[in-house]
Amino acid sequence: MLNNGYDYPDRVARAEEGLSVLVFYARSYRHSSEADWRAKIDGGEVTLNGRKAAASDVLRRGDRLVYHRPPWDEPDAPTDFGTLLEDDDVLALAKPSGLPVLPGGFFLENTLLHRVRERYGPAASPLHRLGRGTSGAILFTRNRKAGRLLATAMFERRILKVYLALASGTSMPDAFTVDAPIGPVPHTLPATVNAYRPGPGGRPSTSHVKVLRRDSGRDATLVEVTIPTGRPHQIRIHLAYAGFPLVGDPLYLSGGLPRADGLDDEWSTTPGATGYLLHSWKVRFTHPSRGEEVEVVSLPPDALDPDRSGSI
Repeated sequence: MLNNGYDYPDRVARAEEGLSVLVFYARSYRHSSEADWRAKIDGGEVTLNGRKAAASDVLRRGDRLVYHRPPWDEPDAPTDFGTLLEDDDVLALAKPSGLPVLPGGFFLENTLLHRVRERYGPAASPLHRLGRGTSGAILFTRNRKAGRLLATAMFERRILKVYLALASGTSMPDAFTVDAPIGPVPHTLPATVNAYRPGPGGRPSTSHVKVLRRDSGRDATLVEVTIPTGRPHQIRIHLAYAGFPLVGDPLYLSGGLPRADGLDDEWSTTPGATGYLLHSWKVRFTHPSRGEEVEVVSLPPDALDPDRSGSI
């Protein structure tokens, strides 16, 4: 689908004063080369304080830059989502795999956020995120009070999130915990991705893993993963760190670090690439108005159904 384009504003900081417009964009947004940024600027897609910018314009602190991205064809994505809970404070939705939650990269309007606000209004905001390839339960809040209370509960680890995942290998213990820190590491596209990062820059992260079913024929294991923390791509990283990457994961290798080389093309190893099976199964929280415990459950796909008998 062709969207309406988007404006990306920036305000020049003290450390950026004296840079040219071209150098500012080439340093700040490395997803495009310097030559690409020059073409965008020369083509009138960047304004400086409301007027067309030149690549050589020198920036001063407080200057306002805007990159006016022209309309583009977004990739196809499933746009139907289910409703698990709906009231004046909270929405619990069932996201399909392949639909991004937030705008980013090639996606602007083919996102869950855009579709939810079309249906429920502009106040609806996601409390947490799911990766593009992850399906299942996600919470949105519908007003500031609910957002504030549930964000505090999330920060204090009072919201329980349980996932189902298909991991490679069958030799893992019946139950184990992964505490590997997660943070940004260098990558090709984008310039950094979240992965296992020991030492400074790595944030504490915990995943509790329980085996539900092993399939020696496929050399795969269905696992339940409970996460008190919620770092981006945490389950994918932690299972890979433990030596059991998700089946079909194009990015994370054993050890929890990202693959450097593309599988099919340069976009196949970005964090938004799909191909793995990961499902947000249950979310339990205290309702912000009623004060009662609420648990929402999103039915998993057949391949991740813990009640399904036989091989995975």
